[in-house]
Amino acid sequence: MKYSMFIGRWQPWHDGHRWLIDQRLNQNKNILICVREVSKNDSNPYNPQDVKANVEKELKDLIDAKRVRVIIIPDIESVNYGRGVGYDIIEHVPPSDIGEISATKIRKKLFSQ
Repeated sequence: MKYSMFIGRWQPWHDGHRWLIDQRLNQNKNILICVREVSKNDSNPYNPQDVKANVEKELKDLIDAKRVRVIIIPDIESVNYGRGVGYDIIEHVPPSDIGEISATKIRKKLFSQ
């Protein structure tokens, strides 16, 4: 089974993230969400295991249907490929209302309460 892979911190999961994976789900593609194993700090207040659990909770129906998998990967510095590797690199440009969603602003709201 092939997957469309998305790599991120997902700190926290939000509607912009959902919009992004929906671009491929709506094309009947399966999704692999890779949670980067980053150190906790102000920009990354959740550890990778908590992020994975949160994403799995948000996407439980899709995981149960075997449309989505969530894994933790080591932190990365780049994504590299050679020619003719058998997969595409696809950029999804969100509409402005989705592009304006900011995990930084969400974290500030969450932690200022």
